[in-house]
Amino acid sequence: MRNRIVDAIWYLVMFVILQLLAYYLVIFIWSVVEGKGFSGAIQAIQSVSSVKNVAQTIVVQAVFSLLALVVFLCARWCRVSPSYLRTRPWGVCLWAAVAALGTIIPSEVFIEIVPLPDLNSDMLKDVMMNRWGYLAICIFAPLVEELVFRGAILRALLDGMRRHWLAIALSALFFALVHANPAQMPHAFCLGLLLGWMYYRTGSVIPGIVVHWVNNTVAYVVCNLYPQAVDMRIIDLWGGSTVKVTLAVVFSLLIFLPAVVQLHLRMRKASSRN
Repeated sequence: MRNRIVDAIWYLVMFVILQLLAYYLVIFIWSVVEGKGFSGAIQAIQSVSSVKNVAQTIVVQAVFSLLALVVFLCARWCRVSPSYLRTRPWGVCLWAAVAALGTIIPSEVFIEIVPLPDLNSDMLKDVMMNRWGYLAICIFAPLVEELVFRGAILRALLDGMRRHWLAIALSALFFALVHANPAQMPHAFCLGLLLGWMYYRTGSVIPGIVVHWVNNTVAYVVCNLYPQAVDMRIIDLWGGSTVKVTLAVVFSLLIFLPAVVQLHLRMRKASSRN
């Protein structure tokens, strides 16, 4: 059992290593293509702010995603199987999407009430406003992060711990920490609890991918349809009315809580985890 906990930590370390490898690899090749030569490429890697544009950020995410998928699948650290899809879990996927919608406004209100340093808001906004940013934020991130954090890390923790809720909480903490941005961590932790619970109940990453995709897609759509709203506070969107903000939070909870109840009633494990 203890070895499985060590495995989970190793998966987390590999996740970070692969991110760094993708980062350095893209910066090196990018610099060589720009004609900076080998020495110039090495200097670019050593620069604190090597990634200077949106295109580089998206390419780094794409390369990292491919590396992570190849490594984790080939090493069989996470397993992919169609067994859960054979159960036709369309109701679970629908309520997972509804639950994701119910988390958005309460999360934003919490961030405004408890302001934390936001270290990458400008770059994240630029990525989301790029048409290729959808691949990085809404396709690559949900797929890879669910396979790694639920399909590999949480699966190992569940095998290595007697208390499943402790394994879920620990995986959610790992998930929050790798975002490396204090402003994102509370939402990532809470979302990680939901994602971990769904994996524990179903043995599949598919419901988690749905939640992750909806969460990121809503942010992408809002950023592109209403770019002026990105830098606004929630209370400003409702004309400074705290009553309207409170009602919005209550309405969100009235979406989220019934969705969780429906998930509890509907979620079942397939014959094997995937």
